Amino acid sequence: MSLLRQRGFLLLFGADTISQVGTQVSMVALPLVAVMALRASPFEMGLLVAAETAAFLLIGLPAGVWVDRLRRRPILITGDLVRAVLLASVPVAWWLGVLSMPQLYVVGLCVSVATVFFDIAYQSYLPSLVEREQIVEGNAKLEIVRSGAQVAGPGAAGWLVQLVTAPVAILVDAVSFLVSGLLLAGIRSDRDVPARDERRGLVREIGEGLSFVLRHPILRMIAACTASANLAHAMNNALAVLFLVNVVGVTPGMMGLLFSVAGVGGLAGAALVGPMSRRVGSARTIWLSVLLTTPFVLLVPLAAQGWRLGLYAFAWFVVGAGIVVYNVSQVSFRQAITPDHLLGRMNATMRFIVWGTLPLGALIGGTLGQHLGVVPALWIACALMPLAVIPLLLSPLRKMRDLPEPLSP
Repeated sequence: MSLLRQRGFLLLFGADTISQVGTQVSMVALPLVAVMALRASPFEMGLLVAAETAAFLLIGLPAGVWVDRLRRRPILITGDLVRAVLLASVPVAWWLGVLSMPQLYVVGLCVSVATVFFDIAYQSYLPSLVEREQIVEGNAKLEIVRSGAQVAGPGAAGWLVQLVTAPVAILVDAVSFLVSGLLLAGIRSDRDVPARDERRGLVREIGEGLSFVLRHPILRMIAACTASANLAHAMNNALAVLFLVNVVGVTPGMMGLLFSVAGVGGLAGAALVGPMSRRVGSARTIWLSVLLTTPFVLLVPLAAQGWRLGLYAFAWFVVGAGIVVYNVSQVSFRQAITPDHLLGRMNATMRFIVWGTLPLGALIGGTLGQHLGVVPALWIACALMPLAVIPLLLSPLRKMRDLPEPLSP
């Protein structure tokens, strides 16, 4: 049966669509609140971006154990509702005249905690809704949703900010999480059950997830590549709004459109991943997607008013396509080779490693921007990103055409 005829997947697909668009609105609006309403410095922006991802470093590993012990759908619903309440507090505080950077830090941190549980449960929940042979198709469709949201969300956010101010735009995101949670509440899956294995203690179960990833010759190299790329990307994220608004001088609406370009590239990547995997091989696709696209990020610091804005757009179009091809390929591989009772811990371990570098990168980017200036710091961030492919080139993937069936860790 086609995935788009399966009620459970359709509800997940709809919830993800609404939530992803709202998230993209918030990703533009929250930094704009900090820069335009609160006059945040580069270091404060680094702290804000770090707070938005810090939970993956702080609680990512134990969260995986809890996800494996509990039903995953209630975790997803709770994550949506918690984020809705937290984000709604921003426009309320703004209307009351008490909004401050510390509140944004707290909101960012608490939202990141909810996101940790949501993302780990989300990737662990998909295999309980679809058959194993449909995992790649399911991930590709959900990547199309994410990329489509990256196209529509930032552009809509930019114009919303111009029309109704950034805090009000964040309220849109809060409502989107509420609707997403209601859709998830309608899913029924008999296979969404917690692992029945005897509980062996939190530390031991965390160790099993770490061991599975770190002992696997391909998973550990995928983790190293993604972590390196995310470190550089977080440095870029800490500087992007300051660069576009204060250095280049674009309007919020134009900034939203520029951010949307990566989503357009992602749609292209989602369309390419299947044919590319068949033509050049599923193993080669993973490392080629990084090797061929990340160098284009070096065009980003060259952006300026006029035709040079096109350099920024073109760079993120290409990189956005590469990110989606890479993510669909490597996430599908991870899900296919991991036993169901380890899915939560495998995803948590990968998230801990690859997302744990995000707050570090944001702090590094903000600190470099504070002391060296926004543009020199942006050059450093962009120069680091292409180096992320090195672990993949040193892995067994380089000598393989296609990924094998389940590998032993």
